Amino acid sequence: MRRTSREGRFAERVVSGVDDVGVEERIVIWIERKPGTLWAVGRAVNPQHRSSDAPRPDDYIFESCELEDALGRANEALEDDARVSSDDGRPADVKPFVRSEIIGPLERWFFGRR
Repeated sequence: MRRTSREGRFAERVVSGVDDVGVEERIVIWIERKPGTLWAVGRAVNPQHRSSDAPRPDDYIFESCELEDALGRANEALEDDARVSSDDGRPADVKPFVRSEIIGPLERWFFGRR
């Protein structure tokens, strides 16, 4: 069975906004678990227009072995994009990433592979 590129994602948020010329854009921010006990935070603009759903290397904005650090960076990126969207007249009502939403899927992922 082929693994999908979204298989390691534990949480995701979407912010809708507009680009510099007023065209609608979709920003996706996610937290994923990479091999080697590494947490990664990704951010992609308009991924729905790509030929593949696989993240590009430059989509990753942070990597760490610590979940708390990844949560902090993901929330900083989310807050920045929500603020820009709001400043552009599109208030973004997105919930911050929280540890509790990741722990359950992490346990299922970890114990499901044993």
